[in-house]
Parts: sequence; structure tokens; C-alpha cells
Amino acid sequence: MTPPLDTITPSPVELLSSGSCLLCGRVDLEVVLDLGLTGLANNLPMAADRDREPLFPLRLARCPHCTHVQLADRVPPELLYGHYLYVSSASSTLTAHLGSLAAAIAARVPAHMGAASLDIGCNDGTLATFMRGHGFRARGVDPAENLAPRSRAKGIDVEVDYFHRDTARRLLERHGPVRVITATNSFPHIPDLHSYLEGVALLLATGGVFVIEAHYLLDLIEQCAFDTIYHEHCHFWRLGPMMELFAAHGLEIFDCERLPIHHGQLRVWVQHSGARRPGPRVAAQLEAERAAGLHERSVYDELARRACSIRRDLRTALDGLRAEGKRVAGYGAPAKASTLAAWCGLGPSDLMWIADRNELKQGRLTPGTHIPIVAPERIHSDQPDTLLLLAWNFADEIQLQLAGYRARGGRFLIPVPEVRPI
Repeated sequence: MTPPLDTITPSPVELLSSGSCLLCGRVDLEVVLDLGLTGLANNLPMAADRDREPLFPLRLARCPHCTHVQLADRVPPELLYGHYLYVSSASSTLTAHLGSLAAAIAARVPAHMGAASLDIGCNDGTLATFMRGHGFRARGVDPAENLAPRSRAKGIDVEVDYFHRDTARRLLERHGPVRVITATNSFPHIPDLHSYLEGVALLLATGGVFVIEAHYLLDLIEQCAFDTIYHEHCHFWRLGPMMELFAAHGLEIFDCERLPIHHGQLRVWVQHSGARRPGPRVAAQLEAERAAGLHERSVYDELARRACSIRRDLRTALDGLRAEGKRVAGYGAPAKASTLAAWCGLGPSDLMWIADRNELKQGRLTPGTHIPIVAPERIHSDQPDTLLLLAWNFADEIQLQLAGYRARGGRFLIPVPEVRPI
């Protein structure tokens, strides 16, 4: 049985938290949602390490001055990214999305004479490979040493490092300016924003674009996607604070798009200030953020209330299934599953195991809650009565993959944005 969260002692590893806002530097952050102690979402322990696994406080905070939403407690990056278990290519939905992103970039910024592109947080090289297919000289930067061989096997040159001003200087000296810089699902991970954006401004060619895709605070609020909160995500971005940050570094958002991928993301197109006239979608999205009250404390109090309701409803549903003698397992061990399991107090007595397609995660345990992670073939050999879809943001893809399971009588349970069978 997983011990109750209030009986687990915090990790002795020192946090980076200074209590100050990562954006404006003011020191009186307001904690708006305390998710307790959790393991590191992508540092899945082996069974032999379960008793030595560090746990860290996970608290969502809001700056009352600039109203930026962020983590109150920050874990040293070397604990998060040196050995990384998430790979982009594990999801066919995400792979197709990254292909469409490369096509959208190529349509706006043609790769004249083999222009250079750089993917920051390039992971296994999926996006960089698509960019190369559109004629770019594609490179990547990523701190995960274990993933670099996957990119290099695809012919992508990878710098194993964190991206900051010194990285940018090295790349500029070696390869010259870059026409397209991309950061998909990595911009929220950056604690030192100013060094990072100094590097972007230095490396980006005249007329070039910097394209970011990141989980979007408005979607998080609308869908109560509190499980998107984990230690890698220092920031929960909305357009307003992002624009102010970029302006301080001579950069400017000239377009933005809301995307359905994951639980909802924001794509922003950034340039050196004044290179293009900003389009109408920027002002429209700023107004949508204002109308939703994302700058107000009450919105986050309601988020906390809804997160408590999901915890209650999921525990009730799982306890009811167990009382009926039903066998329940999980599907998908993404980072968000770590937060959900910890918050809801899930353990091996609730979920026999969790199936995941990513072979790097198989044979490991969920952080802090120690539910075994297995290959998807286990679903067909075990045929649990219900699968809890922890990767609920890919529910449509998963249901197609597991049509045979459903045809044999299996059922699915969705935890977010509300607990419900599908």
C-alpha cells in the first residue's frame, strides 16, 4: 500500500525555491493550490530504488504583482532532465502534430538555400526530422544524454546542454544565425528566462521566427487540468505576461493560435521587434484572457475547489469498482499521471498496473505511488474490467488502439476534466 501523503517526509535534496517571482522578481508569491509531496514526474524508479526515491512539495503559486502563475518550489534541473524517459514519437497523435507544425513553419518561413533551424528541447529528434524534410539544416539542443543517440540516429546534430546565452554564443560561432527556432513543450520548463531569451535574441536571424508551443493556462483552468502541474513546469503561461517578458529582450509576438493537442496549447510566433505587423489574433487572445479573469485570484481558488472534487469523485468511483470485485488498471504513464496519482492517493491496490507504449518506462514504477508500469500487451492477457485513462488528453487515440479490449467487454474511465466512463 502507498503510504498517505501526510506521512511521507520531504526530500533532503535542496530546492531552488527563493519565494520570488520568476518573471518580475517580487518576493510575495501566493500559493493557490498545494498538491502535497510528489516524486519527479519523469524520473520513474525501479523497484529496487522505491525506498530511496526523493519526494518534493508541489505547489502552484500566483504573483500578486505581475499575476504570472508558476511553481512555488523549483527542483534543480539536473535532477529533472539529465536522463529523460518521455519520447515524442511514442504518440502517433503527437508525431502527426509535429509534422503539421513543421509544414506550417515552412509555409511561413521557406527554407531558402538550406536555412538553419534549431529545436530547443529536441527530445528524440521527431520535429527536427520533419524540419529537415522541408529543406532546413536542422539541429537540436537537449540536456538528456540518453535521448541524444535517438536524434543522431536520425541524422540530427544535437548539442547536449541546457539552452542559455552561452549555448547560443557557441552555436552562433559554429554555425551562424538560425532562421527558425522552435520550443515545443519545453518553454514552461525554463527557470532562468532572461538568459534563455538573451540566447534566442542573439541566435535568431534577421527576419527569423521563434515558435513556441506550450500548455496554456486558459485551457488548464477551463478543463481543471491540474495534473499538468508537475515539477518540470515552472511556468503556466498566458499571453499577457509572455509579451511583457519578450519585449524586455527586443522580441515580439506577432501571431498566436490555440491548439487542441494535449489538453490544449498555445502556439506563439515570435520575432525581433518590428519585423512584421502583429496580426489580429494576438489582441483577440489577450481579450479572451481578460474576460476569463486569468489575472484574478478567485479563478485559482475555483481551480483548487474543482481539483478537490475530482479527487473525491475518482476515489468514490474506484472504491465502488473494487467493492463490486472489478479489476482496474491504468493506461498511459505520462508525467501528468504522477500528479493525479499522488493527489488522489492512488496505489497498487487501486490500479493493478499501468500500461504504456514507451519501452523506456516499462518495468519501472510511478513516482511516489509505485504502481508497476507494463507493456500494453498486458491488457490483452489480463483483460481488466476497467482502464483508467491517465493519458486522458489522448483518449481518442487510445480508444482506437484498444478497440479489441472494448470489444471484449472492457470499459474506460476518464479522470479529467470530470470523472466519467466513456
